Parts: sequence; structure tokens; C-alpha cells
Amino acid sequence: MIQDLTLWLATNPGWLSAAVFATALLESLAVAGILVPGVAILFAIAVLAGQTGTPVLYILAWGAAGAIVGDLLSFWLGQRLRGRLHQVWPFRRHPVMVRRAESLFVRHGGKSVVIGRFVGPVRPFIPMVAGAFNMPARRFVLVNIASALAWAPCYLLPGFAVGAALAGPEPIPPALYGLGAGAAGVLLLAWFLFVRMQLGLRNRSRLYQWLEQSTTRYNATHRFWRALYSERPAQGGEFPLASLCLALGASGGFVLWSLFSQATGLLLSLDHYFRDLTDTLRSPLTDPVFLLLTLAGDPPVLVVGSVLMASALFLRGYYSAAAHLVAALLLTSVSVTLLKNGFAIARPTLVTEPPASFAFPSGHATGITVFTGMAAAFVAREWRPARRWRVYLVFSVPMVLVAVSRVALGVHWFTDVVGGLLLGLAICGLVRASYSRYDRTPLSADSFTGLAVVLWVAFLGSYIWWQWSPARLVYSFPG
Repeated sequence: MIQDLTLWLATNPGWLSAAVFATALLESLAVAGILVPGVAILFAIAVLAGQTGTPVLYILAWGAAGAIVGDLLSFWLGQRLRGRLHQVWPFRRHPVMVRRAESLFVRHGGKSVVIGRFVGPVRPFIPMVAGAFNMPARRFVLVNIASALAWAPCYLLPGFAVGAALAGPEPIPPALYGLGAGAAGVLLLAWFLFVRMQLGLRNRSRLYQWLEQSTTRYNATHRFWRALYSERPAQGGEFPLASLCLALGASGGFVLWSLFSQATGLLLSLDHYFRDLTDTLRSPLTDPVFLLLTLAGDPPVLVVGSVLMASALFLRGYYSAAAHLVAALLLTSVSVTLLKNGFAIARPTLVTEPPASFAFPSGHATGITVFTGMAAAFVAREWRPARRWRVYLVFSVPMVLVAVSRVALGVHWFTDVVGGLLLGLAICGLVRASYSRYDRTPLSADSFTGLAVVLWVAFLGSYIWWQWSPARLVYSFPG
């Protein structure tokens, strides 16, 4: 069936977008999703799209739209069948899948919609169960859209990259295939650890218990496991699986993104699309906002903020936390410098001379991600696990705003800031996992913390006032 479909689409490429939409919709529908080999079909269609030169943004948009509509239909169906899921055909023929979806929803609530989007055969049943369990429609729609926007690149970009590579005028060096395969393996490992273990920590999943028991039999693994384990008298122990998964996943994602954006022309259309889009956003009203955001992410601001935060922790006796902040600062500076000079990617053309350094990855995006990410990690550790996502959501806002400002002001491509965000997340995960060895006592705010914040805000205001006029000349409109 897949072969016949791809042959027909190869001769009728105008239907590629419709095929992506229909396949994503069917894969998201209850029951239909386990009968239709959606992943294989989507990969095949994405390969054709890459070979025929279909804009990648169209494929991603139609795929996300199909997934959104499919989940909305399943959610509506669940509302109509509330209390009768196990009695109505064809759901009564799949009682195990329905029960698994119900168990996942009861355990994780609204987060199960995001989890289910990426997890195996229960994927098409989660939206239906959410509707049957009376999840608020507005909340479901928001989570549905957000998860679909993340799902589409994960499922469609690999196939599109293969198609673009096959159709490219120049073959990709064989060494890059091995590097890409290794990065993909790291991503799969991060996914396995997070989905199969981190999500089962609260209920002590069998896999987690097996791994913990296995590590006690061997000294080397036992030392590694216990070295990273954080024990607190009032809260018990916690292994930093989430931080390790973040480090692995972001590292693998950075390598793949670097290959796609720098070794192929796969993402050129995205760069130019977002460049044109941000050009339309620039005006005498928005320019000062973008300029304010980009100045807030300048290296001197982040360095001073990191030093003040580390000093406050050091004066309070949290020597390991201060040392890890300094290590994160140094690792960010060294990695960005080496990668920029290694890739040597030119920046977008400006009227005035752009900064002297190269473009990829964005130093501003990497720096603000590490700065706010480390602060979020310290704050979130003192919250209950079920509520930590709120801390990360709030602290992620500056990351996105600074990254957007760099593209809007014309000093970075879209791929530059995404690469910077991924690199920053990898550093955050690595440093936070290392710090878990010393995370024995809670971190709380006091007078030293307040003084550090006040001094940093004062420096930020002074720096923006000092740099405002020179920055307006550098980031002026063309013509």
C-alpha cells in the first residue's frame, strides 16, 4: 500500500501536502491510528517532499494541522462516549489499549496528551480518553496545538532530510552519515530514558527498579548511580534522569540540527521565511522592544548576572552551586567561541557592519538559555515534581524573546538561534546533572540573594542606557 501510494504521489506531487494532512489525521484518530502505518507513510511522503523541493514549512504545517484535527475529533468522540468506552464497537475490541490510555491519563492528567503524542500504540486513544474523562476543552486545545507543533518536526524532518540529500546536487560526505546516525541514536536513548523511566519514577516502574537493582551488583555502575543521587532528609532521594535526558537529547538535537542547517540546504527556506517574517514585524514601535531584548541578552549582562549569583551562593556557603554556575559560564563561552569559528557561518547582511564574530550558533541564544535555565533548575528543585513545569515555562520566556530579537534585528538566521537554544539546553542538563551530587540541602532566598538581584537589575539598567545609542546605529533599518 505504501509503495503504491508513493508511486502515485511521485507522479502527482501537488497532492503531497494533502497526503501529509490526511495521514497525520488518521494516525491521530482512535482505533484508526493503530491500523494505519502512519509513521512509515509519513516518512515516505516526507522523503518525496524533500526530493521534489516542496517547502519544508508547508509539510510541517500540514502535518501539524492534520494531527491537531485528528486529536480534536478523537476528543469530541470521547466526550460523546463518556462512560461507554469499553462497551461501544470498535473500542470494546481493544480493551487493553483503552485501559492503558486511561491509566496514563489518570497518572499524568493533561500532560498525557503531550506524552501520548510520542508514545507507541496508545497515542490515538489518549485524546479520546481525555474527552471521556471531562478534560476542559480549552486546556485540551492548547496542549493539543503545542504538542502537534513539536510532533511534526520530529516525525517529518528526518524523512525530508533524506529526500533533500538524495536530490541534492552534491552528495553528502559519508562521515556525516555516521555522525547523524550517532546523534539520532543519542536522541533515541534520551527518549527511552525519559519515557520509559523518568515518567515512571513516581510509581517506581519495573524498569526503574530493575535498573536500580542491577546497579547494586556492579561497583562501577553502583558508584555512578549513587554519585548522582540526591538525598534529602525531608524529601527522599532523586536521580537526575530528567537532567541527563535533557543533556543527551539537546546534544543529539544540536548535532542533527547542525548537519541539516550547515551541511545541507534543507533549512534554507526556513531561514529566509523567518527573515522575511520578522522584517514585516519591524517598525518604529517594535524596534525599541527588540533592541531592549537583545541588549538584555548581551554577554556583559549575562556574565555579571552569573558572577553575582555565584557570589551570593558562595557567601552563603553553597560552594558547589557557585562552582557549577562558574563552570556553566566558562563552558558556554568556550563552546560558543569554538563552534562559531569552526562553522564560520556569515551573518545576514546589515546596513552597518555586523558584530565581528560568526553566526552559528547564536551566542545570545546560548547564553540566555544557560543563564535562565540554571536559575530555573535551582528554583524548580525546591518545588514538587508535578509543578516544576510551571517554573520552566516561566523561565523559558526570556530564552524565546531574546532569540526572536536576534532574528528580527537581522544579526542571526533562524537556524542560528535554534542551534544556540539546543546548545544551551545541553549545557544546562549536563551541569545540573553534575550538581545533583551536591544537592543535599534546599536553596532558599535571603538578603544576599536579594542584594545580588538588585545589583544585577541596576547594572542591566545602566548597561542598556549606556549602549542604547550605539546599538540603534548598528541595528537600524536598511536604507
